[in-house]
Amino acid sequence: MAARGSRNAQARTEAERARVHAARSEWHATKIRRRRRDNVIATLGGVLVVAAAVVSQVAHAQVTAPEPTPTPTVEPAPLETPADGTLPEETTAPDDGTSPGDGSVTDDGSELEQSPAPSE
Repeated sequence: MAARGSRNAQARTEAERARVHAARSEWHATKIRRRRRDNVIATLGGVLVVAAAVVSQVAHAQVTAPEPTPTPTVEPAPLETPADGTLPEETTAPDDGTSPGDGSVTDDGSELEQSPAPSE
């Protein structure tokens, strides 16, 4: 008899496991369907928002487009070149031992006096 009773207990345990497995499988499938549905809704909502933004920008640009007005252009002044096409002669800096623009400048922008270079 003990064998017979344990067989019923084993059958009940297997039936319970099968029922729990079926419930979990159904819950999992429902969860997947819900996620897919939510993703589709979110994607469609995003596409609609982007489309509405593009349409509103196009409509706003067409409604508020300013009339183009011509602006006068300034023609550049011709460069003055000698009639014979010669260039000015090169000039050299004086060779007195000082160098102009060596960075010795006061606060008001004037250059400090340079002492002559020592003679050797």
